[in-house]
Amino acid sequence: MAIILVAGILGDLLSASPFTPSPSASFDRSAIVDLGYSRYQGFALSNGVDEYLGIRYAKPPLNELRFRGPEEPEQTEEVLDATAFGPVCVGVGQRTSDSLGEDCLFVNLWRPSNATTDSHLPVWVFIQGEVVKQSGHDIIFVNFNYRVGALGFLASEDVRRDGDLNVGLLDQRKVLTWVQKHIREFGGDPNHVVIHGDSAGAGSVAHHLTAYDGRDMNLFVGAVAESPFWPTQRTVAETEFQYQRFAQDVGCGDADNILACLRSVDITTIMKYDVDKPFPGGSDSPAPLWYFLPVVDGILITDRLYSLFGNGKFIRVPLIVTDDTNEGTPFGYNASSPAEVAQFMKNNYPGLSDEELAEINQAYPLTDPLPHHAPYFPSAAQAYGESTFTCPGNHMAAMMTRYFSSYRVWNYRFNVRDPTEIARGMGVPHVFELPAVFGLGDTNQASESFASVNAKIVPVTMNYYLSFVKALDPNVYKYADAPVWKTWGIGYGQRLKIQTGSTEMEPVPPEQMDRCIMWRKLSRSMEH
Repeated sequence: MAIILVAGILGDLLSASPFTPSPSASFDRSAIVDLGYSRYQGFALSNGVDEYLGIRYAKPPLNELRFRGPEEPEQTEEVLDATAFGPVCVGVGQRTSDSLGEDCLFVNLWRPSNATTDSHLPVWVFIQGEVVKQSGHDIIFVNFNYRVGALGFLASEDVRRDGDLNVGLLDQRKVLTWVQKHIREFGGDPNHVVIHGDSAGAGSVAHHLTAYDGRDMNLFVGAVAESPFWPTQRTVAETEFQYQRFAQDVGCGDADNILACLRSVDITTIMKYDVDKPFPGGSDSPAPLWYFLPVVDGILITDRLYSLFGNGKFIRVPLIVTDDTNEGTPFGYNASSPAEVAQFMKNNYPGLSDEELAEINQAYPLTDPLPHHAPYFPSAAQAYGESTFTCPGNHMAAMMTRYFSSYRVWNYRFNVRDPTEIARGMGVPHVFELPAVFGLGDTNQASESFASVNAKIVPVTMNYYLSFVKALDPNVYKYADAPVWKTWGIGYGQRLKIQTGSTEMEPVPPEQMDRCIMWRKLSRSMEH
């Protein structure tokens, strides 16, 4: 039995829930669940699933708790209503609203209505309703909010002295410990937790696998890294410029105690300057895609991810790692020349030298054009997609296979072609498979083709995930017509190509493996 915890879509982009709210029509109140610090009552959906929304897992991170790790939630006496989502954590480039805020540390949970404290059910944290129902009512599903942007990842020695670094990741670990303490009350088994993240959430999975040099605290027994996001990863010292710039922007640069001033600034001012700005050595043409990011703090994150996985400093658990055929198209710069490709990569990875940028241009020459895009858009998109998502995922799979003797590592490439995305020149873009994982209508990314020409791929994809949740193996409860998904293998990489009408195993192409070797070699420069 498993519990899956899913961090969200692209961290700062996860500023609205990736899932649509459950219908409120026709429901009864669910059972009251006593968590010790509070009692919560949600509601029972008509499909045999209970929904608990907006449960506090930590104190509001406001005022003196801004830029500090999460603290235990406050005690309450009355039964609290759990029938509405709490605000999502406000992120880069956003403003607070009824649905976006700084007081945002809430967890949501879905369980079979007949679950009891003796059920010992698997729990998957990401979505509501549909996945629980599709599983045969024998899993529990959890998702949650965590701090992002400046509120989650502002870094400085000031913060280290009088706060906490990487509080967005600490929020996630707080949820993992919350599950250990409280999931039995909902019918879950704390001894079988599977963590799942996509994009920035999958990057978070990598950080939890390697946290504290890979020390196993028995928080989870399996992991899914769906399109793992490995951006530039700096030390605290290398991020001091960002802290000083941010303090100056919000009016605290000349304060006697900068951090105290930052804690006193109203959230409207904070968010006005919680924006992407050029890194030293880069420019704002184009601006970097990401700015406030996890840093090497020497404790939670002891080194860069490439080094930690390469040195075997990670928890050995069954692992699924995935990518999409065209990971980089949502982020690719509309470049018209090799020089513009190089500038795009330089602005996101300013540590790259001119010689290294020339090597990248050679590895990603002019290819066939894509509709509605400049000639070198495919080159820029592929370079960014492989450097930031695909090759990190391949590295995770290869290193887990090398160091974990049971070799329970699976990889897929999602290649389900959607007519609309193809016509837009986007191919099979980053995390395009979400509706196939969680079911139509349960994400904000649903494509019409999953209800028509690609409908048959939904049960194939979903059941691989559900099988991994339940059995730590995607094949045990796979869809009847789906092929056996073989493991990554020893000394080479093989993956499942998920494609409507022709899902099958394939080798990782040698030319892609060569480019991934290049990115691994360049990783040290890219991380500065």
